[in-house]
Amino acid sequence: MELVDNDGAIELTGRLDGRSSAEVREALYDHIERHPDEDVRVDVTHVESIDVTALNLLAAAALKVRRAGGQVVLVGCSPALRRVVAYRGWRRLFRLERAASE
Repeated sequence: MELVDNDGAIELTGRLDGRSSAEVREALYDHIERHPDEDVRVDVTHVESIDVTALNLLAAAALKVRRAGGQVVLVGCSPALRRVVAYRGWRRLFRLERAASE
């Protein structure tokens, strides 16, 4: 899993799972602290797979951002990830956007 934290977005690449969750959590929460009243954009366009640990991490971060008045924006979700978000009832928790190349 690769992670790039640009000032405007966190870009994730590869497999997002329990092994990479600590690194992602640290980057997300650091980003939230640096931009406390802004939406957090997480580009998942190049994420190959995501497990339940990572999904719950994203949901927890989204709740934290929501309490501050913002929202986590998932950019470039695969159809499978969109279905999981809908199934878990997280449509209000995340804003889903298509990747720029779509």
